[in-house]
Amino acid sequence: MTFTETPERQELRRAVAALGSTYGSAYFDRAASEGRKTTELWSEAGRLGYLGVAVPEEYGGGGGDIGDLAAVCEELAAAGCPLLLMVVSPAIVGTVIAQYGTEEQKQRWLPGIADGSATYAFSITESEAGSNSHEITTTGYRHDDGWRLTGGKTFISGVDEVDHVLVVGRTSDARTGALKPALFMVPTDAEGFSYQQIEMGINSPEKQFTLFFDDVQLPDDALIGSSDAGLAQLFAGLNPERIMAASFATGTARLALQRAVDYAKDRTVWQAPIGSHQAIAHPMAQSHIEIEMARVMTQKAAALYAAGDAMGAGEAANMAKYAAGEVVCTTVDRAIQTLGGNGLADEYGLVQMLAGSRLSRIAPVSREMVLNFVAQYTLGLPKSY
Repeated sequence: MTFTETPERQELRRAVAALGSTYGSAYFDRAASEGRKTTELWSEAGRLGYLGVAVPEEYGGGGGDIGDLAAVCEELAAAGCPLLLMVVSPAIVGTVIAQYGTEEQKQRWLPGIADGSATYAFSITESEAGSNSHEITTTGYRHDDGWRLTGGKTFISGVDEVDHVLVVGRTSDARTGALKPALFMVPTDAEGFSYQQIEMGINSPEKQFTLFFDDVQLPDDALIGSSDAGLAQLFAGLNPERIMAASFATGTARLALQRAVDYAKDRTVWQAPIGSHQAIAHPMAQSHIEIEMARVMTQKAAALYAAGDAMGAGEAANMAKYAAGEVVCTTVDRAIQTLGGNGLADEYGLVQMLAGSRLSRIAPVSREMVLNFVAQYTLGLPKSY
């Protein structure tokens, strides 16, 4: 195992950071407050190949792995302009289709992901089942030469920005009749499909939605991959999701810490910069250490995933997401405390991070479920739920 990123990934980070700096948090916050999308940044990142860095080369991508895509996600977040749909479109949908889609599906869906011209959402969470894939009720039924989809989803990101949603549903096993997971690509203009925005207190251009599938008619090839491999296909997308969520969080934590450090160097009280006092300096040093630990765990998860170690990657991805969710919350809090009342002023760009950082402890998997996973599968303790 190496703890040094390749020269290519280091250069990728520098290039993405430079792109992010041309937009920055002012662009992101203005888009959010005005109800606009970050379309310009998304399009430029796609044109430069950053969104498709992990898409196979034969479909227009860079041929890299999830670690490269996570680096893009982290650097944009650290520049103050995070792209939430990176966690969804290239990381989840792109990975699932690249690994399990038919050749025709790969040719149809992956080039758009690679150049950013197409964006897709992902939906698993339901109001009753949460993200428990064994309890979801959205169901696809065989109908003529295609499928009929009924059910609903909630807290689904960016549906108003995409033309298709990858939906986790269930189908009946032809032999046993038992329900099993299956993944469907559903066009957002399909008859019977509708969505409603959920009002959130998060400063973000990406919105959250509740989805309704009222007898939506789908063609046969809307089913991604095989109906017999739905669970494996689902988990193929969830580990990259957690790696990306961790990178999103560590990037945000880096930004919050840098703003606190800059302020502590400049703000003078009692003839000395406040950063010269241990009560100010030590919490920031602690955050730096914790951020770096979360980044190392995220890189480990990405390396294990790229090596094909599914179980090892799952364990590390959960740990990375947990560590990153904790550190972004504590770092934003410490940064605000460093600035005092200014930490709650809009102009310093920290108060806007509060709700979003707190989300990192909840989604895409809660810290409690991560602890359940580690307790059961890593420590061998009895299942507690």
